[in-house]
Amino acid sequence: MEVLLVVIALAAGLAVGIPLGIKLKEKKDQEKLAGVEQKAQEILERARTEAERLRQEVKLEAREEALRHKEKIEKEFEERHRKLDEQEKRLREQESRLAEREANLERRSQQLEKREEELGRKELKLREKEELLTKQEQEYRTLVESQRKELEKIAQLTHEEAREIVLKKAEEEAKEETARMLMRIETEAREEANRRAREILALAISRCATEIVTEKAVSVVPLPSEDMKGRIIGREGRNIRALEAATGVDLIIDDTPEVVVLSGFNPLRREVARIALERLISDGRIHPARIEEVVKKVEEELDVTIKEIGERAAFDVGVYGLPSELLRLLGKLKYRTSYSQNVLQHSIEVAYICGVMAGELGLDVKKAKRAGLLHDIGKAVDQEMEGPHALIGAELAKKYGEDEEIVNAIAAHHEDVPPESVLAILVQAADAVSGARPGARKELLESYIKRLETLERVATSFPGVQKAYAIQAGREIRVIVDSNKITDAEAVHLSRDIAKKIEKELTYPGLIKVTVIRETRAVEYAR
Repeated sequence: MEVLLVVIALAAGLAVGIPLGIKLKEKKDQEKLAGVEQKAQEILERARTEAERLRQEVKLEAREEALRHKEKIEKEFEERHRKLDEQEKRLREQESRLAEREANLERRSQQLEKREEELGRKELKLREKEELLTKQEQEYRTLVESQRKELEKIAQLTHEEAREIVLKKAEEEAKEETARMLMRIETEAREEANRRAREILALAISRCATEIVTEKAVSVVPLPSEDMKGRIIGREGRNIRALEAATGVDLIIDDTPEVVVLSGFNPLRREVARIALERLISDGRIHPARIEEVVKKVEEELDVTIKEIGERAAFDVGVYGLPSELLRLLGKLKYRTSYSQNVLQHSIEVAYICGVMAGELGLDVKKAKRAGLLHDIGKAVDQEMEGPHALIGAELAKKYGEDEEIVNAIAAHHEDVPPESVLAILVQAADAVSGARPGARKELLESYIKRLETLERVATSFPGVQKAYAIQAGREIRVIVDSNKITDAEAVHLSRDIAKKIEKELTYPGLIKVTVIRETRAVEYAR
């Protein structure tokens, strides 16, 4: 029953609820439909509004585009109108120029016609003048021929013979004039060359600022006390003998207070001995073994110093790229002297002078300096090798790859071989200038006086010479001759002969100027 009641209740609920649900659903659907219709109306309204707005915007854009197009067309029309105006203006100007040209052509045509008429008249006059000149020329030739025959009859010479005489005389005059001109040109060229050479040498000497150097054959080592002399001598003289044997230098220990004198003609050995002795004195340990050790060490250090000296000399001159062997030989020249002149200082001077003269002549300055610096390199080993130092130096330069021109300049600077270039002549001149400058080389008083006496004796050995005076330290000899025995022309030859005899008999540095003085004196007494 309960189940039946439940079923009946369910059936009754369904019978009542279904129609009610349907009604409620229909009501909701109607409400939704009304809302959808309202929304559709709103959408349609918005669409109409948007369409109207878009239609207005399109109209505005179309109107603006039409205005822009209209403005563009108007501008193009104005531009074309302006161009047409300009073309029309140019056409009018061209027409004006053409009209002016036509007028000018017309005037020129009239002028040409007038000129043609004038030329025709002038041509007629010229023809008349030519006929007259032809007639006068015929008359002139006839007259000349008659006069020539008359002259031949008077002079008894034909025309050809007279012409040969005139040409011969003109040829002689031309030869004489040419000889005078050549002599004048040669004299001027020689004077100009001498003047230029003097200028270059003077400039080179003035720009070479060097010290006056004289070397001695002894070195002096100061001592801290007199007791040090006994320690240097050693027991029975063993220390001094060991030092002399190791260095090859004589030690002179005398009564002179607190000094030791090192004597030797080899400056390199003397320098080794000086440095070694100073170190031994400073150290205080003086015995044969220590002496040998110090001397050996000083020789090794001095070998390095010699190379540094060569490098510094090359750097100061401005010569680069020299082999280390040549730099070492160059450094050894610092301890070599020639006529008491330091050879390294002399080589540096020659390099500077060569460079200045090469610059003045437009030559290679670097090559000139290189040749000047190396010109005496043979003196570093001339005691070890046989032959002149110039040829030894040339062999060394060639061995270490120097240029052939530099090799020849080194070999020829004392004329052992003939010079093959201007560079060799420059090295000869620079070497003479450096060796001959005042104070460069020291001579003994006896040899100096003897050279002056020999110079005067050579000059007075010629006939007609009254007196001769050597002046300027033997750089010039002035010869006074008898004007009754020697003429002006003979004086010129005499100066040349004296110079040649001096070159043959004397040995001297630099140049010696020979001046022959001839004068005529007229003396009368008023009584």
